Amino acid sequence: MTQMFGTITVSDGISMGTEGMKCSLVSREVIADSIETVCRAASLDAVLCIGGCDKNMPGAMIAMARLDIPGIFVYGGTIKPGHLGDRDLTVVSAFEAVGQFCAGTIDKNELVAIEKNACPGMGSCGGMFTANTMSSAFEAMGMSLPYSSTMANEDKEKEESAAQSAAALIGLIEKNILPRDIITKKSLENAIAVVMAVGGSTNAVLHLLAIAHSMGVALSIDEFETIRKKVPHFCDLKPSGKYVTVDLHHAGGIPQVMKMLLNAGLIHGDCMTATGKTVAENLAGIPDQPDPRQDVILPLDRPKSSEGHLVILKGNLSPEGSVAKISGVKTRRIEGPARVFDSEEACLDAILDKKINAGDVVVIRYEGPKGGPGMREMLAPTSALVGEGLGDQVALITDGRFSGGTYGIVVGHIAPEAQVGGLIGLIEEGDTVLVDIDHRLLEAKISDEEIAKRRNKWTPKSIQYTSGVLAKYAKLVSTASKGAVTD
Repeated sequence: MTQMFGTITVSDGISMGTEGMKCSLVSREVIADSIETVCRAASLDAVLCIGGCDKNMPGAMIAMARLDIPGIFVYGGTIKPGHLGDRDLTVVSAFEAVGQFCAGTIDKNELVAIEKNACPGMGSCGGMFTANTMSSAFEAMGMSLPYSSTMANEDKEKEESAAQSAAALIGLIEKNILPRDIITKKSLENAIAVVMAVGGSTNAVLHLLAIAHSMGVALSIDEFETIRKKVPHFCDLKPSGKYVTVDLHHAGGIPQVMKMLLNAGLIHGDCMTATGKTVAENLAGIPDQPDPRQDVILPLDRPKSSEGHLVILKGNLSPEGSVAKISGVKTRRIEGPARVFDSEEACLDAILDKKINAGDVVVIRYEGPKGGPGMREMLAPTSALVGEGLGDQVALITDGRFSGGTYGIVVGHIAPEAQVGGLIGLIEEGDTVLVDIDHRLLEAKISDEEIAKRRNKWTPKSIQYTSGVLAKYAKLVSTASKGAVTD
């Protein structure tokens, strides 16, 4: 007997830039809790989870890790690119167009045309943003079938892959292969390596840490940096690159990427997967090199970057760590005056009013897991900076998160956050802040004596939610450096 049930989900596209985005990361926990609740209550023998957006995907994986019954994840599929003239468009194109319109580089007609053409059909956001990053990570981890993570939602093969996934789940039940056999330290390292190779979202750090926590696997934020130094970024994908995820699929998908990593000794081939076979067995028939006629997957000796693109920065501003996405970034060091904002909205208003100048370091605080609460994504401010031509001239740092569509000199997940007394909460307008990618430093140029003086005067902001889900989340949630988990 089978039982079908649904859960809630949140559209980041609808909630982005609004108060509603506070509920986005919270929904990951609600989803995980609801799936776990039903499966435990009904004593289910196995679970097949279908997801297709940023938080329902890690939420489902967290639940499968907690339950440890045979499970498999089916990705709903990516959207195909929109088109305007000779340009491929994604949902991020619309956010950037707002900044371009405000900067006067496009007119209202082009802004409207971009908005109308950015999303041509069904499926998750089309670049290597968070949804496609997590689907790729799940395939690399072994919890989804090969090739399933990059298929288009509207294509027949996605339907066929879903049916194959159900058949594979029966095999997992028969062989009693459990998530603990698949989600291991080695398989999580494989997922991190693939995220680095494809240029994935900063949110992968947060979600993979949370999945590891739920599985009882010891994974620290520092291990992302260890893997980054070894794995090149060799897929040319949006937001900082040229192509969208369906292009990656046609070029060979995640199996081709993994075969190249396996041959280079950069992933573990002995990990068990949802097929009932190991990674190496799954990849046995994959060519050693991609088709030379494509340029989505680049040769390992000619990558976009010789190292991964997700850098863990530390310093007095982030002793627990913070995450910078450096793919496509030309400026690797900015030392400039802090422009301090206690909310995303205040920052966006300043950008659109042209109050931010080249060389500034924009600070958005009290947007962390507790302080938000909910750790909102800062896609609107970062897209506005790019649209206004400041993407390589201004740094933006925050204890909040970034959309997978964000690029530029941006540092998120700063921990400890402002709400719990992190130094980001003590910075004042005009303080000198250093963002140094090459030395992995994030520092405020403030003396220890001055920091102590400010800390003595500091009190946390009152959290505006006193009851309900956001209040509960603020009380329970951990630091971002541990995945912002609630258990």
